[in-house]
Amino acid sequence: MDDRTELFVKWKMTERDEGVILREYLKDTLQLSSRFIKRLKATERGILINGEPKTVRYILKENDLLEIQLPEEERSESVLPENIPLHILYEDEHVLVVHKEAGVPSIPSRLHPSNTLANGILYYYDRNEIPYTVHIVTRLDKDTSGLVLVAKHQFCHSILSEQQKMNEIERTYVAIVHGILDKKKGTINWPIARSPNSMIKRVVSEEGKRAITHYKVLQEIDKYSVVEVKLETGRTHQIRVHFAQLGHPLVGDDLYGGKMEKINRQALHCAKITFTHPFTNKEITFEAEVPDDMKSLLKKK
Repeated sequence: MDDRTELFVKWKMTERDEGVILREYLKDTLQLSSRFIKRLKATERGILINGEPKTVRYILKENDLLEIQLPEEERSESVLPENIPLHILYEDEHVLVVHKEAGVPSIPSRLHPSNTLANGILYYYDRNEIPYTVHIVTRLDKDTSGLVLVAKHQFCHSILSEQQKMNEIERTYVAIVHGILDKKKGTINWPIARSPNSMIKRVVSEEGKRAITHYKVLQEIDKYSVVEVKLETGRTHQIRVHFAQLGHPLVGDDLYGGKMEKINRQALHCAKITFTHPFTNKEITFEAEVPDDMKSLLKKK
């Protein structure tokens, strides 16, 4: 075993947990992914019951103390700490909620290898002696502003990722689109695939993956509509593709037919996020005001 400090998360079993197989408790109650459970099994002292290592076949008893060791974090060599300002709305020992500005990528890529949100979070961790790497749960496109949910450690990320798969993390976006929509409220259900002619662009295609977008019009000003959007699925560029296909591309989204006369990025902002905290089981909500560049579009000329 290495010399690092062991970090454990603990649960006391109740009467309703009596007789439950530990494997099922980890999957169903704690909502851990199979991949994470496999890693715990491979970690010395990864799973303890009353201070003793146990296999996932152990049958739980009332008042048992379950302790799960947080696996040691491994940082990617391609993501380096950089002193980038962060706007942190919330932080505890397990999660961060960050307000990302437009123009900042969520994670490094071939086109943007540095100056990303992930680089800034790593710098923040190092400065505050937080022994983790970056686990972004809800990514945003580079030019989309708004709220980003970050898990501090792998255990938290495993739980939140399962919530996301089950559509239990609710994100509300505000988009400004060209034109006036005929239907003021509706659902767009068109599958999305990668464009055969581009590494970046996505298209509506019968061969694509299921993609469902719910929307309602909040405001109409001149030639623009302000739309509230909630996603049932989370495909790449989903909101941008769906509204472009509808004939109402996002203002500023030149990739999908939007005009950039008034704003130099797609007018899209993640304004609200609601999720169940993995360790308190409390539902919490955070909101972020629409930024000035989008507000300026709504001022009547």
